[in-house]
Amino acid sequence: MVFRGRLSGLLRHPDFLKLWAGQSISLVGSQVTRLALPFTAILSLHASAAQMGILGAVQLAPFLFLGLFVGVWVDRLRRRPILIAADIGRALLLLVIPLMALTQTLRIEYLFIVGFLLGTLELFFDVAYMSFLPSLIQREQLVHGNSMLQMSDSVGQVAGPGLGGALVQLLTAPVAIIIDALSYLASAISIMTIGAREEPVQRDERRNAWGEMREGLRLVIGNPLLRAIAGCTATLNLSANALFTVYMLYCTGSLALKPALIGAVFAVGGLSTVAGTLLAGPAASRFGVGPMLIASPFLIGLASFLIPLAGGPPLVAILLLLAAQVLFGIGRPIFDINQLSLRQAITPGRLQGRVNASMLFIIWGVIPIGSLLGGLLGSTIGIRQTLAVGAAGMSLAFIWVLLSPIRALRRQPVGLAKDAA
Repeated sequence: MVFRGRLSGLLRHPDFLKLWAGQSISLVGSQVTRLALPFTAILSLHASAAQMGILGAVQLAPFLFLGLFVGVWVDRLRRRPILIAADIGRALLLLVIPLMALTQTLRIEYLFIVGFLLGTLELFFDVAYMSFLPSLIQREQLVHGNSMLQMSDSVGQVAGPGLGGALVQLLTAPVAIIIDALSYLASAISIMTIGAREEPVQRDERRNAWGEMREGLRLVIGNPLLRAIAGCTATLNLSANALFTVYMLYCTGSLALKPALIGAVFAVGGLSTVAGTLLAGPAASRFGVGPMLIASPFLIGLASFLIPLAGGPPLVAILLLLAAQVLFGIGRPIFDINQLSLRQAITPGRLQGRVNASMLFIIWGVIPIGSLLGGLLGSTIGIRQTLAVGAAGMSLAFIWVLLSPIRALRRQPVGLAKDAA
């Protein structure tokens, strides 16, 4: 009843609804690009496993090299203008890809450059966005707000891959990317219409950027709850990205699946993320936040082993891929929603940007390493063996939370961040 009451309160929150609407459109577009960008490299430019690893790495490299700086900048500036500028910038960058394809000047090196710039703007957007939400809604509404936004991501995972696969097959991969560019423009417009005024940023010329970066990292590493979340999520992301770097090559090569069918697998699997999103709040209320933050990554690890086992008759391979997507789709939003809400709840408002950036530096900074590792392993030990290595790593991620105080946490804390501020 409490869950429904807070959810209905958000549905009457006009500014949150604007943010939610814009993100819902943008996330569908991003899922199209999730398929279209690697297919552009594979089908249009005949990229190798190593090049696919580089393409994945450059998109997340900014989180590793710029993440801590961006956290400081976000805490010194208003968040809404950052969100708008990042959306518009990403739209313009994505439009470059079909333009180069049309003029027959597209090369894999250009995809690397566009990927790096897209990753940089995504870093600015994500840090500002995670810091903006706690200032827009009440802290006790964070789980429900994050659940609604995750629901949009789930819908995007259902609609986007199917749409992306069909568009790639009908219009070519570079042209399909235009959909994502338009979705970023829609997101920018929706954020422009938000009426809530951000509190003025207090400027102190004596502040030292390096000192502020250390402050954010020190809080993440020194807090046992944040440290466990960072370790678990980083292990999941490192291993998952090593696996998914070669996933498309595995599907198109070893399993000989068509783009539309691969998109359908993602879309059907995406339906389970809706279930996982709906279960995130109630499951944590029923069984406890800590137990769910242990059980969900454990489920994800088990699901990932089904991918390298896919083989034999096409129907068997597809069913195993679908099963992996479904289990992954249920487990990941349960974990993501509860860990993000916990992070936001225990972090002081003045440190949101730095802590979020420090977390992204750790949990997303490992992703380019995973991409390079996946590409390297795929080129040396083989595609299926690389999938097995990634699955093994993912299956160990839950140990971070199991050995931390989070295991005894029954509910999301409320008010700690405010007191700490």
